[in-house]
Amino acid sequence: MKAHAVVASAPCVVDYVPVSVPDPTDDDVVIRVTHSWISNGTESSFVRGERIQGDTPRREGDPLPFPMVPGYQKVGVVEWVGANVKEIKVGETVFATISKLAGDFFMPLGGHVSPAVTHRSQVWKIPPHLDPVAVSGLVLTQVGYNCGSITSIQPGDFAVVIGDGLVGHWAAQTIMHRGARVLMAGKHDYRLSLLKLRPGDRIVNITRENLLDAVQEWAPGGLRLVVDTVGSVATLEALMPFMRHRGDLVSAGFHGTNGAIDIQKMRVRELSLHAPSGWNRERMDRTLELISQGAITTAPLITHRFPVAQAARAFELINTKKEPVLGVVLEWT
Repeated sequence: MKAHAVVASAPCVVDYVPVSVPDPTDDDVVIRVTHSWISNGTESSFVRGERIQGDTPRREGDPLPFPMVPGYQKVGVVEWVGANVKEIKVGETVFATISKLAGDFFMPLGGHVSPAVTHRSQVWKIPPHLDPVAVSGLVLTQVGYNCGSITSIQPGDFAVVIGDGLVGHWAAQTIMHRGARVLMAGKHDYRLSLLKLRPGDRIVNITRENLLDAVQEWAPGGLRLVVDTVGSVATLEALMPFMRHRGDLVSAGFHGTNGAIDIQKMRVRELSLHAPSGWNRERMDRTLELISQGAITTAPLITHRFPVAQAARAFELINTKKEPVLGVVLEWT
């Protein structure tokens, strides 16, 4: 089958080009994509050639991961279903993750491709009352949900979220939904301003305010949870002395080859470390449910939309940050 895709052919070289995709099987769904949401951190590091798979950094001697079709999240309309697919119908609006590619790609799976030949297990029906665009980043939203739900935090507990990016926002929203107080730390006033604070919540721009002083004043009884979404072991370790006994650390940022943490420092307060990654059906279902309920919001975090043919501009903006950028959606129609 013929399709079009966003293809990275070399470090920071991105084009919108024709590609081939396999003919669908009886367990596949074919989707005409309308929107795909870029995962800023993951996809940009792949496009720069810093990763070779998932959370695996590229090391000296490893091959460059090109050509590749980045991404893992999109929405569209079902055009065809395989004989074994009974739960999805032609004409329905759905979300899809990775899809199949044909040809000489570093990874045979991709996100930004249409029509998208996708296994039935990687397709979710979108409730009719939801704007499909708001669900087009569902995998990444699920990462934030996973960060905020993986521990046993209780109402009234204090939690710090390191990072004002998309995962940071969705982690903070999930923690808020669970009744805990949140302090979000970041470097961008605009991004920080998008978090809807309640009485007792805080934002800290660490370029102007000392985070440790702010935490000591804000949570004198200690932190129950610290979520790192940017990959800063130094910040995690600096916050350990401010944590309660048997508190939790969650690390979802990409550390490259610098992810070593001093376990001995964790023993002082018997802290636990969680390292969420990827997605599964249960977490995706729960994330979609919370979006549907309005407990997690996504559309207000979209700052840019580009026609898919201008995908190179989208990735350039993400990499250079020439202007405030958060959620970036590619429009295929």
